[in-house]
Amino acid sequence: MLPSPIPAPTTVIAIDWSGRIDIAGQRRHIVAAVWQQGKVRVENGRTRDEVGEWLIALAKKDPALVVGFDFCFSFPAWFLHEVGAKSAPQFWQTVAEHGERWLSRESEDRRFWGKPHKRPAEFSGPMLHRMLRATDIDCKLIAHIPEEERALRVKGITPKSVFQIGGSGSVGTASLRGMKTLQRLHSAGFLAWPFDRPKPGKPLMVEMYSRLNTGPVHKSNPEKRAAYLQQKRRTDPAYAALSRTAMAKARDGEDAFDALVSCMVMAQHRDGFYRLPDPRDPAYALEGWTWAPPA
Repeated sequence: MLPSPIPAPTTVIAIDWSGRIDIAGQRRHIVAAVWQQGKVRVENGRTRDEVGEWLIALAKKDPALVVGFDFCFSFPAWFLHEVGAKSAPQFWQTVAEHGERWLSRESEDRRFWGKPHKRPAEFSGPMLHRMLRATDIDCKLIAHIPEEERALRVKGITPKSVFQIGGSGSVGTASLRGMKTLQRLHSAGFLAWPFDRPKPGKPLMVEMYSRLNTGPVHKSNPEKRAAYLQQKRRTDPAYAALSRTAMAKARDGEDAFDALVSCMVMAQHRDGFYRLPDPRDPAYALEGWTWAPPA
C-alpha cells in the first residue's frame, strides 16, 4: 500500500520586512504577499507587532500556512555560544533582553557595526567569515568561486552580515527586531525551520533571501521592475493570472516587488515545505538556514 501523499500548505505568505523604529515607516515598508488557492494579494499597513497578531489569527483559521520572512533567524554559532544560548529560540529571548542595546549607537559592543561605526578589524580581511553564518556564505555565492574566496563575492552583491546594523544593505536591525516576532509566533505554535521539523497542517516559518527569488534584476529601478514583471506575465501562467492591483503594487515599490516575487516562488514550490530536510551544515541548529527554491 502506497503511503498517503503529504498535503501542501494552503496559504503561502512572503513578507518583506523592515527594521524601522517609527510606526509610519513600518506600515509603509513591511509588505506581505499572500497566496491562497491561486489568488494573490499584496498588502502593507501593519507594524511588526500587528504582523504577529495577523499571522496568529490567520493560522487559527488555516493552520496549513507557511510564511517566509526576509531577515536572518539567528547569528553565527560562536556568538550564540558566547551569550550562553543553546538554541536559536533561546537566543531570541537573549535578543529580547539585549537587542535594542546592541542597536544603540552608544553600545560598547562595536561588533555591531554600520553608520557611524566602521566594520571592526575582527570581521575584516581573513576574519571576514566570522561575521557570516554558514548559510550566508552558501546561499549567496557563485558556485564556481574557490573556497578561499567564498566570503568575498556574492552573485554581484556584497555579502551582508547580521552584525551590520547601519549603512546600505544592512540586515542586522531588521533581524534583531524581527526575532521578537519569531519568538511570539513560536510561542503561539508556529514551527520554525530548520530548528523544528515541519509538520503537515502546522503553521511554519522559514527564513528567505529575496535576491535568491528575484534573481539579478535592478529592483530599485521602476522601469526594470516593470520589465521583469511584464516578462513574467508573458511567460508564466501564474503571473498571467495575477490581478492588476497586485502587479501595480509590485511595479510601484521595491518592497512590494520583493514580497510578490518571493511569494510566487514559494507558492510554486509549496509541495516541498513539509518535506524540508535538515541542512547539511552541522551548525544549522544554532545558526538557522535560508530557504531557497530548488535549483
